[in-house]
Amino acid sequence: MSHHFVDFKDVFYHYPDGTRALNGISFRIVHGESVGIVGANGSGKSTLLLHMNGYLMPGSGTVTIGDVLLQRSTAADIRKRVGIVFQFPDDQLFMPTVFDDVAFGPLNLGLDEESVRERVRNALNMVNSYDLRDKPPHHLSGGQKSSVAIASVMAMEPDILVMDEPASNLDPKSRRSLITMLKTFVHTKIIASHDLDLILDVCQRCIVIRDGAVVADGASKDILSNKTLLEENNLELPLSLQRC
Repeated sequence: MSHHFVDFKDVFYHYPDGTRALNGISFRIVHGESVGIVGANGSGKSTLLLHMNGYLMPGSGTVTIGDVLLQRSTAADIRKRVGIVFQFPDDQLFMPTVFDDVAFGPLNLGLDEESVRERVRNALNMVNSYDLRDKPPHHLSGGQKSSVAIASVMAMEPDILVMDEPASNLDPKSRRSLITMLKTFVHTKIIASHDLDLILDVCQRCIVIRDGAVVADGASKDILSNKTLLEENNLELPLSLQRC
């Protein structure tokens, strides 16, 4: 399934103030891979993810999703394939009710009312939040907002799921539900997180970035058990491995 591929080739990106966020980053992710992106604060993780569906465009180099080269003219098509869960859920939630927020994407796909209702129900049940459907998003707790933001993306049934710190506001039960959901998502998923136990649990492959470039890429069990590599990149062993 070529439309599930993500390919970065020598991508550079500078913010308007001159800050270099991506520094010639290259990698390829194929259909069905579960990939964790890890690195210290300021390493370029969030900037990298925002290039995956055209919220940001490369200054140079190329980003290809499946057989489509990311350009301003193709960004809308790519966004139908790639669903991004932002680090801060308030950036995604803007409708009067939770139901409306989760329904927004499917409605824009042109689905009929019954299909939209089914997608909303399935997505909210996936994150144990269907009982929140009639509540205003701004009345929710941080963890509830995160769950609803995840549901709003899952309702789109993306080919590629991209998540930025998805567990940062979740309580232990909700975090476990998220991990269970991610393990059942059979398509490509790319997760940036400081929660290295989540990455170890969900992702078979792990990419470490520093200063906007790849410094390590391999099996998660190898990368995340390498204490020296992690410490060199201002990271620590996952808690589950520290106990060992």
